[in-house]
Amino acid sequence: MTHPSAADAALPTALTDAAVTLFGDRLDLAVRYAELLVTDGVVRGLIGPREAPRIWDRHLLNCAVVAERIPVDSIVVDVGSGAGLPGLVLAIARPDLAVTLVEPLARRTAFLDEAVTRLGLDRQVRVLRGRAEEVTAGGEDAAPAGDVVTARAVAPLDRLAGWCLPLARPGGRLMAMKGSSAAEEIAEHATVVARLGGGEPELHRCGVGLIDQPTTVVEIARERVVASPGKRARSSRRGGRNRSR
Repeated sequence: MTHPSAADAALPTALTDAAVTLFGDRLDLAVRYAELLVTDGVVRGLIGPREAPRIWDRHLLNCAVVAERIPVDSIVVDVGSGAGLPGLVLAIARPDLAVTLVEPLARRTAFLDEAVTRLGLDRQVRVLRGRAEEVTAGGEDAAPAGDVVTARAVAPLDRLAGWCLPLARPGGRLMAMKGSSAAEEIAEHATVVARLGGGEPELHRCGVGLIDQPTTVVEIARERVVASPGKRARSSRRGGRNRSR
């Protein structure tokens, strides 16, 4: 199979206006990132070869429009970042954001580390290897408390809330990029979300009038601090051992 080349990352003329609006004077960084995705990203199995022709509309612009929902100077934690979607895209589009990319797989974090360095984003973006539930315990490898926690195509809303809400500061928000089933997920999982400390899920469409297919985002505020099931289980086990001594 012939892998895509950097030429396949060229910005389509029809999307130029939207790309300029979203990335501004950092459009050259977005182009360089697109080239990394369709070359190294494909070779290393992070992006499918068939995604190369759609890298701008399906991935970069689709992620960048979420920035319209993020307040200025926010701390953003991107869970299950994969090849950097949406976290690295948001960092490129918004130099005011401090972004932490959380990803458990070594081959993906290796790509992310290299991409951050090659794009000169070392001071803005941190790559953290681990699962969301592992990086909330504090210490050197902990993620910061996010004003916004993002996730794209990671898991159903109930599991996503369990993993991501503990990474948000009280009052912070989970922003989950979802597909056409977003409304059904909200109806199905709203009770679980509330039990996990989340507020009523809100559905938003980002990029209306800017991109052909606006991005659907489900937002959930962290209204209460609730211990995660994993932490409660660990605490119970520790208590049991202490009582047996």
